[in-house]
Amino acid sequence: MTQSINTSSHVKLNFALHHASGQTIDSTFDKGAVELTIGDGNLLEGFESCLIGLVTGDHQTFMVPPQEAFGQHNPANLQTIKRHQFGPDMVLEQGLVVSFSDAANTELPGVVKTIDGDNVVVDFNHPLAGVELKFEVEILEVS
Repeated sequence: MTQSINTSSHVKLNFALHHASGQTIDSTFDKGAVELTIGDGNLLEGFESCLIGLVTGDHQTFMVPPQEAFGQHNPANLQTIKRHQFGPDMVLEQGLVVSFSDAANTELPGVVKTIDGDNVVVDFNHPLAGVELKFEVEILEVS
């Protein structure tokens, strides 16, 4: 009897994550399979839910809306920071990823969006926030 994926299954799979435009963001198809346990927090819930019910040998593609992937883009996550807060030797340019620490001393990456004189706008949204993603999976083993 073929075992289907449930909320505590151990799964070996290949996956590819594609931007809705078709650009490949990440893929294991050319690197080798990964193993994970459903519900262990290694895969976002929106992607895990696509796997439930699949069996060894399944090769499926799912469209995952932003709210089930990396969330919607939140304008409140755009912060204006004064240039002098970055340090005198840092070369700032649009698209630069800068690491900050929050109040709990957790690393918080942000992307420089604009630089206007002493004002630097940093976007703390996930780079894939607001993006519909195509999630392709090939199930190699379920236990």
